[in-house]
Amino acid sequence: MAEETKQTPEEQNGEAKNTEQTEEKVDDVQEETKNDDCKKDANEEKRVEEKSEEQLKIEQLEKEKEELHNRLLRVYADYDNFRRRTREEKERDAKYRAQSLVEDILPVLDNFERALTVQTTNEESKSILQGMEMVYRQLLEALKKEGVSVIEAVGKPFDPNYHEAVMQVNEEGYESNIVVEELQKGYMLKDRVIRPSMVKVNS
Repeated sequence: MAEETKQTPEEQNGEAKNTEQTEEKVDDVQEETKNDDCKKDANEEKRVEEKSEEQLKIEQLEKEKEELHNRLLRVYADYDNFRRRTREEKERDAKYRAQSLVEDILPVLDNFERALTVQTTNEESKSILQGMEMVYRQLLEALKKEGVSVIEAVGKPFDPNYHEAVMQVNEEGYESNIVVEELQKGYMLKDRVIRPSMVKVNS
């Protein structure tokens, strides 16, 4: 049977110190590992926070970009509508530029027509009427060139867009709601009614 080797007290103390030192090193390593893990976790959290902040900035910029785009579209649409309205106004003004003048001339035409219905008995009066009729026809021709036309009335169905009924009558030979007599001529400027015809309508 082999004899057990006995350690001296010094050897035992040295071995105990080595064990303690080893345990301390292990503890230090574990502490360092724990610190490293904490640092890694902190760094990871920081990166996540930075990424989140960056993502928020990107989303904010995208939102602002979309708002600016929509605003630009609205401004363009408003400008396009403004150009269209301006163009239509100019075209309308050009189309009906003679309306005010025509409205002032219509009473003159009425007076010409009433004068031309007068019956004359002498040559001098006939000559005057012929001159008046010539001026009247020239005036009508000038108005026609500007787009003025006479509204048809007698024998036509009554249309409140073109005719103004001032009297209802019962006339044989006419159907109901037909214009039987024109009391005052109506006129149009291109496609716009300047003055409706004053008419009698069969009831």
